[in-house]
Amino acid sequence: MNYSIKEMSVLSGVSERTLRYYEELELLKPQRKAENSYRFYTTKEIQRLQQILFYRELDFPLAKICTLLENPPSDITQLLASQKRLLEEKRNRLNELIMTIEQTIETQKGGMNMKDSQYFKGFKNKLIEENEKTYGKEAREKYGSESVDKSNAKMLHMDEATYHEFDQLGKEILEKLATAAETGNPTSEAAQEVAKLHQKWLKYTWTSYSAEAHKNLVEMYTQDERFASYYQGNAVFLRDAVHSYLDQNK
Repeated sequence: MNYSIKEMSVLSGVSERTLRYYEELELLKPQRKAENSYRFYTTKEIQRLQQILFYRELDFPLAKICTLLENPPSDITQLLASQKRLLEEKRNRLNELIMTIEQTIETQKGGMNMKDSQYFKGFKNKLIEENEKTYGKEAREKYGSESVDKSNAKMLHMDEATYHEFDQLGKEILEKLATAAETGNPTSEAAQEVAKLHQKWLKYTWTSYSAEAHKNLVEMYTQDERFASYYQGNAVFLRDAVHSYLDQNK
């Protein structure tokens, strides 16, 4: 199959901007470009992107990944087995990734026919694990363990299409928030769109949404430097935009 850059992004969860950046680094090139500059990828590029993501999970710098992929072992299963060994050192956090690698090895040996979407199965739980490690304590103290567990369960049971919608929406919010914040006006049309998207994004995982809880959350963003970093210094702007949006749409 041929995939456009948008389809490749949805399939893998990697943003179009990142795919273009990988292309600039000559780390991942599309199989071909049409005359209109549209990019197209095949299963070969999907498998290469999977390898890149495995190495990124192991905190390898992009330059090192490029070197490794330009000098792969003659047998791809040797590369996958090596990655498996490294990932097993992080077994408690990366069990799902290890399973994905094992499936990929079987595919390379011809023992099974792995669907393209399965190459990224192991990355689906990563977001929950990172959020739990980084924000879990505060979230459980503020909202209670039952609410957090239900939210995690809702995310875990998302089908592939829904998860990618959720993931892409999160990326879209960051991009549009950065643009809206340049205006300095949290009541602007652009800022209100960001607030609306943020509300939609929360509803993917929240089992019960309320405007009050939403306001409390964005207020917490402004008081925690981790969220300030995640929202690229625009946490206060996001809070003000959300308050404005919710007050106008009671």
